[in-house]
Amino acid sequence: MFDTLSNRLGNVFDRLKRRGSLSAGDVEEAMRDIRIALLEADVALPVVKDFIASVKDKAVGQEVLKSITPGQMVVKIVNDHLVELLGGETAELNLDGSPPQVLLMVGLQGSGKTTTSAKIAHRLKSKERKKVLLASLDVQRPAAQQQLQVLADQTGVQGLEIVLGQQPVDIAKRAKETAEREGIDVVILDTAGRLHVDDALMVELEAVRDKVRPHETLLVADSLTGQDAVNLAKSFHERIGISGIVLTRMDGDARGGAALSMRAVTGQPIKLVGIGEKIEEIEPFHPERVASRILDMGDVVSLVEKVAETVDKDEAEALAARMQKGKFDLDDLATQLRQMTKMGGMNSILGMLPGIGKIQKEMAKAKIDDKVIGRQLAILSSMTPKERKNPQVLHASRKKRIAAGSGTQVQEVNKLLKQYQQMQTMMKRMKKAGGMKKLMANMPGMGGGMPPGGLPPGMIGR
Repeated sequence: MFDTLSNRLGNVFDRLKRRGSLSAGDVEEAMRDIRIALLEADVALPVVKDFIASVKDKAVGQEVLKSITPGQMVVKIVNDHLVELLGGETAELNLDGSPPQVLLMVGLQGSGKTTTSAKIAHRLKSKERKKVLLASLDVQRPAAQQQLQVLADQTGVQGLEIVLGQQPVDIAKRAKETAEREGIDVVILDTAGRLHVDDALMVELEAVRDKVRPHETLLVADSLTGQDAVNLAKSFHERIGISGIVLTRMDGDARGGAALSMRAVTGQPIKLVGIGEKIEEIEPFHPERVASRILDMGDVVSLVEKVAETVDKDEAEALAARMQKGKFDLDDLATQLRQMTKMGGMNSILGMLPGIGKIQKEMAKAKIDDKVIGRQLAILSSMTPKERKNPQVLHASRKKRIAAGSGTQVQEVNKLLKQYQQMQTMMKRMKKAGGMKKLMANMPGMGGGMPPGGLPPGMIGR
């Protein structure tokens, strides 16, 4: 997400930062390039005009043009306005008040409402310890109610009993009454969608809204639909009155314009974003973190949070202790690779690191691919425990057997072993150098170059 926009803006800022001082003409040229970049990213024209006007007012000020680092000042101004455009502060779901609280999910057919309803239910159950009831009001799409029931079972939350022939308003009323009777904290109502906005859909949603008076009315929109998503948000807000937006498929290759426009067009915050297909892959929308990613400043806070949520603390500490002692075998390598997979793979991790956009071409040449990690784990799984503990026993015949068992080539087995040897050498040097603290002094941004041993596993191509 945002890759093209990030690259275009990065080129503009690089030109500005190379200049010792800026003239009004330099700023004007930069604003023109930023305007084009935003329009190509499918940001709505009125939003682009307001954004450029706001940034330009500050960027041509004397405090910027006479600044010691005027290029950096312009970047900061753009960053601050991006955060403001995206909503300023993180907006949480409104779950205040006495239960049951009702979340009404609206949107077009195919936007991901049903899956998103289950994802939110899972998040509320696992992270906030809420008792959730899922109810489908979709009586139009075949098996829609059964689909939500299956997702409820998979998620471990309660699904409303299906009564054939019952209409949406009556289903919504029964769901709320069931929640009141059974001590449910949150009711999530998954409504029917259409291929496009029509009056019949809006009348049905208005009737449901008036009957259950939801705490939140969340518009679920596919971020890949660009300008159409913005027009959709405006239509729903004018008729139904949405309180927040959930963007799905934020992990896709969209230009990102929907995320940048919808908050400005509706005045309502983006509250959650879907970042993958798994039931747990939904997270709060953080405007300041998204702005940092767009400007290639990374998102280290989210990376740290992801590590804390997915990596087993005891396992990580045991591995760190072994590495400090210079001990590192293929079982340890497999542990590292599994942890990386839990965190969403190499591309997910790299996407949160500052400055990664500037080395995308090098990454493409190196063929950094999450499939590499899968093949490496298959190779390691095809080894015996003895072979993983003592890789020196891996001679030609064993390598051939391992390659056949993992569905790979002997060359890939050799490449993995070479990576392992590089990492083992790094561990030994780290021990001699006095441990992790001294090694950090040699890392990028810490005062030196690349750590000895090269890139971590999975970052060396096929």
